[in-house]
This record gives sequence, C-alpha cells and structure tokens, in this order.
Amino acid sequence: MTDQPAMPDLPTTPDLGHQRGTPAELSIPRSLVAGEPGWTTSADVIVVGSGIAGLTTALRLRQRVDRVLLVTKTVLNEGSTQWAQGGIAAALDPGDSPEEHLHDTLVAGCGVCDVPAVTALVHEGPERVRELVALGAEFDLDDEGELKLTREGGHHKDRIAHAGGDATGKEISRALIAALHRVQDDPGIEVIEHALVVDLLQDNESRVCGVTLHVIGEGQMDGVGAAMSRAVVLATGGLGQVYSATTNPSVATGDGMAAALRAGAVMADVEFVQFHPTVLWLGPGSSGQQPLISEAVRGEGAFLVDRDGVRFMQGRHPLADLAPRDVVSRAIVDRMQQTGEDHVFLDARHLGQAFLEERFPSIVARCRELGFDPATELLPVAPAQHYASGGVRTDLVGRSSLDGLYACGEVSCTGVHGANRLASNSLLEGLVFAHRIADDISERMAVGQLPQADQADRSAQVGATDDGDPHDGSALLDSSARVQVQAAMTAGAGAVRSAQSLASTAAALRDLALAATSTESGPASWETTNLLHIGQVLTLAATLREETRGGHVRSDHPDQVDPRWRGHTLIVRGADGSLSTTFEPVPEQDLA
Repeated sequence: MTDQPAMPDLPTTPDLGHQRGTPAELSIPRSLVAGEPGWTTSADVIVVGSGIAGLTTALRLRQRVDRVLLVTKTVLNEGSTQWAQGGIAAALDPGDSPEEHLHDTLVAGCGVCDVPAVTALVHEGPERVRELVALGAEFDLDDEGELKLTREGGHHKDRIAHAGGDATGKEISRALIAALHRVQDDPGIEVIEHALVVDLLQDNESRVCGVTLHVIGEGQMDGVGAAMSRAVVLATGGLGQVYSATTNPSVATGDGMAAALRAGAVMADVEFVQFHPTVLWLGPGSSGQQPLISEAVRGEGAFLVDRDGVRFMQGRHPLADLAPRDVVSRAIVDRMQQTGEDHVFLDARHLGQAFLEERFPSIVARCRELGFDPATELLPVAPAQHYASGGVRTDLVGRSSLDGLYACGEVSCTGVHGANRLASNSLLEGLVFAHRIADDISERMAVGQLPQADQADRSAQVGATDDGDPHDGSALLDSSARVQVQAAMTAGAGAVRSAQSLASTAAALRDLALAATSTESGPASWETTNLLHIGQVLTLAATLREETRGGHVRSDHPDQVDPRWRGHTLIVRGADGSLSTTFEPVPEQDLA
C-alpha cells in the first residue's frame, strides 16, 4: 500500500512564477447538467471502460472481491484497444532485457518519465504478456513456435509481439472479452453496455464513492442513474476527438479525464499529445477517425520520402525512419513547410505484394478500399493525433489524488510515457497497471479500507441539476459546437504550437464556454462539453510549458528539452472552479 500522490506547492520553476493564475473567465464546473438519478445500483468496484485496461482490471478483481460492475460506453469491443495495429512491447527475446527496454522508454520520454513506473512496466511486462497468451490470445509465431517479434520506432531490439500481422489490439480484445464471457454467468460480475459515465460521485470528504451513469436505450436501466461503490477505476481511454483528425475511435471524447478533472483530481502532463507520423492522408478537410499506417510498416523496411523522392529522415536521427514518433512527426511537418505540401509519402513498394498482404493484411485491405495500393504506389501520409501521454495523475498502484479513484491506461498518467510514448508501450501499460490496481484494491478491502461512503448532497454542486446557469460555466455546449472545439484545438494546440496560436485557441474555447446556453442534457452535449473542458486544460498546460519536448512542439521555443522544464505540469480544479497549476521536477536521467 502506498500513500496518495502529494500535490506540490504552487509553481516552483522560474517559468511558472508569473503564470500562477488562470484567466478569470476560465472556470470548470463541478459536474455536468444532468437530471437526478432515476435508479441506483451498487458494487464493490466499478470499472469504467472495456479496453485492455478495463477488461484486465475487471477480470482480476473478480477473483478477489465479491461484486464488480463493468460499464462501457458502447459495446465491449469498441474501445481503442481493438485499433492497436503494431503490437505489445516486452523484453521477451533472450537477447533483450528489461534494462534495455527501460532505456529506450526513457529516451523516448525525453527525460520526464518516472523511472520507478517504467521499471515496474519493463520488469513485469514479460510475465503479463505470457499470462495473456495463457488466457487465449493468439500472437503470431515463428517457425519454431516462439513469439514472432519485430521492431518499431525508438526500440533498439526486436520486442514487439503482434497478432494477425497488424491486428494485435483486435486479438487481445477478443481474448479478454472471451474470458469475460466465460464468467458472465457469475453473479459477482455485471456488464452494462451503452453506458456513459457523466460524473463521479463523492462523499463530504471528497472521497469517490460511485458514478452517475446514463444508460442509452439498449440498457435495461434507461436514463441517468447512480452506481455506488467502494472504489472506481477509470479505464476510459483518450481524448482524440478533441482534434479534427485522429486515429482514435469516435468514443474517445475524454469522458473519464473530464469527470476526474471536475471532481478535483490532479491532472498531469496533458500537453504531451502524441501525433502519429504516418496516418493516411485523405485530402483537405478530411476529419474524424483517420486510417493509421502502423509504425511496424517502417519497422519492416518502408521509408518516408518527400514529393521529390528524397528520404528526408536520413541524417535527421540515428534511427532514421525508425526514430521516436515525435522526431518523425516534427520532421514531416518541417518538410511539408519547406515544400508547401500538406503531406509526404511512405514508400513500401520494395517490400513486395506477397509480404505486405501477409504481414499487414488489414492495412493493405483498408488502403485498397480507399483507392491506394501500398504494393504498387506511394502512400500519402501526414501526422494526426494518436495518443495522450498525460491524464489523471496516479501512483505506482494506480491511485489518483482522490481517495477511492483509480485510473488505468490512456486516461491515466502513471509517468511511464513522459513527453512521448514509446511505440507499443501503451497496451503493456494497461496490462501491467491493471494487475497492480486490482491487487491494491483487493488488499485494501481485505484489511477494512475503502468502506462504502455516502454521497454528498448533490444540490450543492454546480451543474448537478437541470437548471444550469450559462453565466456560471455549468451550461452545456450544444453538440453542434463540437466541430468548433475541434477546429480551434487543431489550429492552435495541434502538432505545432506557439504562444500566439495557443492564445487564439484559449480565446476561442473561452468564447464557446461563455456562449454555452444549452441545458438540454444528453450524450452528445455531454461529450462535446467534455471535449471543451479537456481542451481548455490542455491549452493551458501547453501555454505554460515554454519549451519543445517530445510530443509538445513550440515553434516559439524550438530548442528541445530545456532542463528547467524537466518535470511534470500538474493542474487541479479548485472548489470555486478555478484551475491551479504546479510543477513537479523529475530527477535527471542518463539518456546516453
């Protein structure tokens, strides 16, 4: 058992001293406008999300506690996990080691990873992957029947296990859902699909004691209800839909992050957003979820070229086309600016049709559906939002700063990823920390901790009823405003940022918030308002960090990795709705 993460005092870095406050008009309500719960249910633990993090947590918890409630926004297999093409990274080869995996992760994270968290990841990872195989996940094997391992950007060893060529996430999701179906007759585990978590419930001491849920149509319990528990685990995925173009599915609207933010949980490193360098470019104005061309394609020998056929990654980084994602994305942006083009090209033609169809069947099929053939022509690609390295700040067992609230997977910030996630570490993080969370919760419950608490009076919470006041920040954004939020975030807080662009984004989001008048609650307006709240926090964090590091690129501070900024940007909502910012330094790391 570990202590709750401490919230440091107000800004300690020289560069935050003059930015203690946030704009007076930037205020985040305690909760979204929603009706009073019309039904209630309870469990020992509520797990929100059905990706690798949520499913693993729920399955392991059920072995140790009496009643687990797993809720998911749509259906079990529509989370981000199934879209993971590349694979899962772990030191599984005899010629590899956890120490080498640790080093590659720290280098990719640009000096702001939390070493204890990465150490846990790389040392526990191989066993967790083998357990996944034992559970039924069918990874690709070599001629000797051993796991077939490949390499991706930032890795110096072949340590990426994959399934179905380029369908690793889909296979892992299938295996975990199959395991869940095997125990669904168990009265100790319940699954509610089509359920959107609106907000977290807290007692008078701010301890999290449940969630408000909206079950959409297909569920037995229609409308808003209250689910009470001794602990809540957020495994809700990322925030990709805050941008116009993303590789994330449509359900990735930052719901868990936004709910935790409103409840007063510490958020960390929200500015570190990874833009995947090779997303298929479908033309001007294309938006929503975009087709990803896995980094594993470059791992097998494909390379980037500009419109003139020049391999511009040569000499840019020792790993060339397999450099960390932030390096490759930045190089693509630079080359597009130099050529005046809005994309570059990925050349995989030399790999041959037979190899491409066997190794990357899903990618090849999708490209051909869209009119491109990687076996015979160059693929137009450009960076798009891919992964959020920041989120709800947690410790080594997944505890947030709020008692009773845990977070796992992309919604969390364990400190594993630092400023830029190393390729294929995300599935491993969800797997490793799901085990740690389940073990910590069950151990605490066994000794009488985490008792069921009573919910505080909701009438005292801004936005908790249907009479939201547009002047107190509690009114909802109409769902039609989503494209405006996305456009503002893409223009000013996207792959390349500056003080000027961020100020423009902050102003646009502020105007949207002040103009919000809707009290018509429902999933579409809740999601849009969640995107607004997360966008405001992300923009604030990106404005504060006056350097270029990892996924955070500031054109007005182009020098990479300013040592004064070696640490985490923390943001927390106060009782009055205002946001406080602090800085948590990280010890210097040997990245040589």
